Order: sequence, then structure tokens, then C-alpha cells
Amino acid sequence: MADRRIVVVTAGLGVPSSSRMLADQLAGAARQAFETSGARASVSTFELREYAVDIANTMVAGYAPPKLDALIAAVSEADALIAVTPVFTASMSGLFKSFFDVIDNTALDGKPVILGATGGSARHSMVLDYAMRPMFSYLRARATPTAVYAAPEDWGSGDAETANLDSRVRRAASELVALFGEQQPAARPDPLVSLPFEQLLAQTQRG
Repeated sequence: MADRRIVVVTAGLGVPSSSRMLADQLAGAARQAFETSGARASVSTFELREYAVDIANTMVAGYAPPKLDALIAAVSEADALIAVTPVFTASMSGLFKSFFDVIDNTALDGKPVILGATGGSARHSMVLDYAMRPMFSYLRARATPTAVYAAPEDWGSGDAETANLDSRVRRAASELVALFGEQQPAARPDPLVSLPFEQLLAQTQRG
């Protein structure tokens, strides 16, 4: 298996933040999973809070300044993506959503991605399937079946909750590696698309 470049984007606001902690766990597990499969993996991590002003300006001006443009290029060129957001108002953070609003909507086409989120209550875990997964589906990314949510109780010391989080992190990492072994079906062009209008009309009338 070829070497892989993993890019991690996290929208945590604090220093440190639970979103960054989860992102680091996912990145470490993904690197280990790739190494187990016989590939080396490099990881680059970006804190979106450092790009907040540039993201806002890009939404208004329509073009990204050099620093943000370099981040967008890193995400576009990565072999895999790990994306982690804190939960605000029962959804992904505005900063996180805004970043994916300013990148080209083809940048993640076919890209394997692990989705992660953190919040103050386990009840907010639904953000993964009701907000994040639909957005990445729209961007045509290939999200792992396991998305990872971490609530405050998941950060205990050696208890069952911590072990459960570790298990979910490792499972998502294994699924990320597995996505590289799956063949994507080639798009089949509609056989009628290239026909002249007269032939299309004739076939429609015969039908």
C-alpha cells in the first residue's frame, strides 16, 4: 500500500480543546492502522480558529488569502481527512461549517474521511448523523461507517467510558484504511446523452 497523507481539521476554540484531543486520538489511531496495513502515513493538523478571520473574509470577498488557500490546498490534496467539530446549538460549529462552505464543492470528491464531534452531553451525538454526515455526503466524501462523538464522561481515567471511546476511535481508523481497498464503480454515461436531438426525440416517441 502506498504512503498516505492525512489532514486533520478541528474547530475547537479553547487551548487545549476537547475537539483537538479527539482529533489527535483519531489521527494517532489512523496512522497506526495504516502502518499495520503496511503503509506509512503522515499527519498534518490544522486548527480552524487560526483561520477564522480569513474564512469570514473569503465568504464576503469570494477568494481566499494565501494562508487559507494553503490550507484548502492541503485538504484537497490529502489522501484522507479527519474532521472534528464541537457541537454548538445542536449542530456543528459555524466556523467548521463556514470552512467547508468556502472550499470547492469537488475538493472532497471520493476522499475517505473520519467524522468526529465533541459536546457537553451525550445527547448531542446525533449531530454526527443529522448534520455532519449529510454535509459530507453532499460533498461526495466517503465517510467511515463509524463516526466518533466524545462527551465529557468519555475523558475519564481508565474507566469503561474511556475504553469505549478508544474502541470507537480504533474502529473508525480501521474503517478508514479499509476504504482504500474498496473499488469505486466507474460512472457510466447515459447512452442517450451523446445522441443528436432528432434521435433522442425519435427514441422518446417510440417509447
